[in-house]
Amino acid sequence: MTRKIVLNWLEAPLATPNLEMTRIAETRQAQLTKPPGSLGRLEEIAVQLATLQNTAQPCVDQVHIAIFAGDHGVAVEGISAFPQSVTSEMIRNFARGGGAINVLARALSASLEIINLGTVQDTRSLTDVKHYHLGPGTANFIHGPAMTEDQLNQALNAGFDVIEQAQQNNKQLFIGGEMGIGNTTSATALACILLNEPPMLLTGSGTGLDSHGITHKINVISRALAAHHAHIHSPLDALRRMGGFEIAALTGAYIHGAQVGLPMLIDGFISSVAALAAEHIFPGCKNWFFYSHQSAELGHGRVLKALDAEPLIALNMRLGEGSGAAVALNLLRMACKLHNEMATFSEAQVSQKN
Repeated sequence: MTRKIVLNWLEAPLATPNLEMTRIAETRQAQLTKPPGSLGRLEEIAVQLATLQNTAQPCVDQVHIAIFAGDHGVAVEGISAFPQSVTSEMIRNFARGGGAINVLARALSASLEIINLGTVQDTRSLTDVKHYHLGPGTANFIHGPAMTEDQLNQALNAGFDVIEQAQQNNKQLFIGGEMGIGNTTSATALACILLNEPPMLLTGSGTGLDSHGITHKINVISRALAAHHAHIHSPLDALRRMGGFEIAALTGAYIHGAQVGLPMLIDGFISSVAALAAEHIFPGCKNWFFYSHQSAELGHGRVLKALDAEPLIALNMRLGEGSGAAVALNLLRMACKLHNEMATFSEAQVSQKN
């Protein structure tokens, strides 16, 4: 797979939201049996979904969730509270249906796909997992770029493939999740570059580091930024040098979702950094994003602010896996139900506001 193949689809234009449908949806909201604005953001969600789906009857019953997994070479620097083997162990857990996202996907009747882009431990015996074999995790970005050009391209294409399949299966919404020990370090380093912020303002505890662990993590990220700064000339450069396989795949999915006009519900810190990367690579992607929650990870608020994002919930979650987005999905479903099924004033023969 070559860079030219990837750039062919990266050069495709983004879909354009139908602003006429915005007017139609807002008109209906004004006719429903309630004081204007009384359902708050649920009204805004319904109007936004109607706009993005180009329909007067927005719906998010058909949802696809994809979990991208990969190992990170920087894990050898001791930046996680958990050993690197947990990445593969969690992939096995997902394949058996035992993860939080499995429980949530079942409860939501959402399709769920697990994708291993490259881990130290071999998981190819798991038949319910899709394998890309990009390598045994990324390289340690302390010593060089996390990914080769080819690995970056293949990871981006993995996200493209997921969106293509979701489109073919008539999915109405996409949720991307991630798993990879060390990926908060990678996401934080990438966010530092994209936001031009120091690691001290963005670095959190990840999987549960104490204050000494966070200080060490900041030092590792600072060393990496110093080593790579002069070589980064574009968002794709930043993604290749500091990102992870799963972060790049999420980025590819978010870009292609915006190209084909598929609304997407963004999860927590790492997914939001991938969304930020997508927006930097292809401005306008964020028009197709909903933001599920603000996580407990320190830098998430700054990333959300850069995206002009208003998350739907704040439950101090920091699990990843797409779990926060899955929890927030029912808010979108309720917004659609209210928009589509409430009676209008004329239908209910209820007097309107003077």
